[in-house]
Amino acid sequence: MQSDPLNDAMCVMKNAASNGKSECVIQPSSKLIGRVLKVMQDHGYIYQFEYVEDGKAGQFRVALKGAINNCGVIKPRYSVKANEIEKFEARFLPAQDFGVLILTTTAGVMTQDAAKELGIGGKLLAYIY
Repeated sequence: MQSDPLNDAMCVMKNAASNGKSECVIQPSSKLIGRVLKVMQDHGYIYQFEYVEDGKAGQFRVALKGAINNCGVIKPRYSVKANEIEKFEARFLPAQDFGVLILTTTAGVMTQDAAKELGIGGKLLAYIY
């Protein structure tokens, strides 16, 4: 039994990238994992991903770029106001303007830069650099 599918997905990607693999399979799939993968694709951490129906919960095939140094989920999922994002950037990212925090907001799943630009807060989901 899996208690956190997003954590399992991030671990699969991190392990595959550190082993030099060009592809990995994430299962089970979910809408949240798909949206996080889309943010990662938009920021150049993965090439592409596709959903594959397997008769159960589905799976994602992810083509890796080799650009992932570290990634993981943030537990507990802290609530963050728009003016508090810098505090969490300093805590979870290794340097300023290096890496991405992924948040879920009322406007959808996005990075900390997009949330600051819109002036909205949300809940922290993951980090990647």
